Amino acid sequence: MSAPLWPYVTPGIPDDYFETLPGIPITQREVRLLMLSYLRLQIDSVLWDIGAGTGTISVEAGLFSPEGKIIAIERDGEVAGLIARNCDRFGVKNVEVIEGSAPECLAALKTAPDRICLGGGRPIKPILSAVWQRLKPCGRIVTIAPSLESLYQVSESFAELQVRNIEIVQSAINRLEKRGNHQVFAAVDPMFVLSGEKL
Repeated sequence: MSAPLWPYVTPGIPDDYFETLPGIPITQREVRLLMLSYLRLQIDSVLWDIGAGTGTISVEAGLFSPEGKIIAIERDGEVAGLIARNCDRFGVKNVEVIEGSAPECLAALKTAPDRICLGGGRPIKPILSAVWQRLKPCGRIVTIAPSLESLYQVSESFAELQVRNIEIVQSAINRLEKRGNHQVFAAVDPMFVLSGEKL
């Protein structure tokens, strides 16, 4: 039996451990660490990962919540297949991949979440409104905003939905990279990470 690809209990799987597709962004490790910390997962959490992309959040959440269920929602069929492959790479068995567009596909989901993770890059207000209705009491929601416009949309939605205990942070991260014979620090795209609770 071969050793697991990530044999550690700490979060933060390196980005290059995941299979990727050209043009499909990955939630980079440092931003993923922030999102996972604000999700505050428990061993049996039910997480909806909406706009799951390469599945990095779903994979790590599946490892942290082995008695829970992770539902990874992705509208692109090829990318949905990528999520399944990344789950297989890490031996994660508690992730269900749903191919569909939110919010339309959410009505068919039978398991209500106590955690919701929303990726950026789409009109987010109707999705936030729909998932908020399904989120269990005392549940948590975490989303990213890559731009001031999306930050405004999420902030406005949080106010309208009466999200409680809101926290907002912006990442400011630099990575050491080798370029030719030199080592330089390169900035990771800054992201706003917004989180809150349903009381």
